[in-house]
Amino acid sequence: MPPNFAGTWKMKSSENFDELLKALGVNAMLRKVAGAAAAKPHVEIRQDGEQFYIKTSTSVRTTEISFRIGEEFGEETVDGRKCKSLATWETENKIYCKQTLVDQDGPITYWSRELRGDELILIFGADDVVCTRIYMRE
Repeated sequence: MPPNFAGTWKMKSSENFDELLKALGVNAMLRKVAGAAAAKPHVEIRQDGEQFYIKTSTSVRTTEISFRIGEEFGEETVDGRKCKSLATWETENKIYCKQTLVDQDGPITYWSRELRGDELILIFGADDVVCTRIYMRE
């Protein structure tokens, strides 16, 4: 039985978001806007076994992804490039998702989501730069 990621989540802390955007080649002006917009994201997760729907809303942009563990799906990297993604269980409480760019070259990117008690740990990575965001269940 997979862990229950379902619910609404409020961000408690964020580390290295600007550094991640720099590693992705986002210019200073856009990083400033993105940083302000992403300071208080609202995350909604619906889950039915290994089928997930994740909606992340900020003041500037809302993203939605729907996927099944072990099946490739389309999404965008944190900086908006189209990619093919594959989410797998890394541990019994952690989903790891490798992203492969569709039309461009760029850093190797991935994300993971891990449940630790009432916290959801979201990690975005680009090459050697890692951004960690911790959310609390609402």
